[in-house]
Amino acid sequence: MSKVNTQVLQPYASALMSLAKSNNLSEEFGTEIRSLLGLLESSEDLRQFLGNPLIKPDAKKAVIKQIAGEDMNPLMRSFLSLLIDKGRILFLEGIGKQYLTQLRELNQTVLAEVTSAVPLSDAQQQTVREKVQAMTSARQVEIETKIDADLIGGVVIKVGSQVIDASLRGQLRRLGIRLSS
Repeated sequence: MSKVNTQVLQPYASALMSLAKSNNLSEEFGTEIRSLLGLLESSEDLRQFLGNPLIKPDAKKAVIKQIAGEDMNPLMRSFLSLLIDKGRILFLEGIGKQYLTQLRELNQTVLAEVTSAVPLSDAQQQTVREKVQAMTSARQVEIETKIDADLIGGVVIKVGSQVIDASLRGQLRRLGIRLSS
């Protein structure tokens, strides 16, 4: 873990988790974090705006309030305000990911990062979920999907440090190794 991870992300994520647990909001916060991370991922402008030290905290709070809407839990809104006040809002993405990692541990859930050449159907996602569950004996499997046309076909599944390459590109590569040796 990098220094930033340990010194900044971990304490804030842990604080958010204990706030969530004591108010029975672990899942709700998880959902809100996922949607915030989605917004950050899809908007470079938002990332730059929040990370800009020259922009006044009140302006940042107004934008957060606007994107969060009235539906966001007031405790989550307070947490985001705290991050802005402490000059830590630029770490929101890292803190959010750290929180989701803690939430998965709490729920005995593993994260499977699935990369495929084309989007997976619900049935295919369910098959991946079952295979990963059997492999890891986790209670639940959360799937994060990415598309990579270079795979040609099939999937690459990453669970922690384990990688299962069932892509056509991987099969061709292995075949190439066998043919050349």
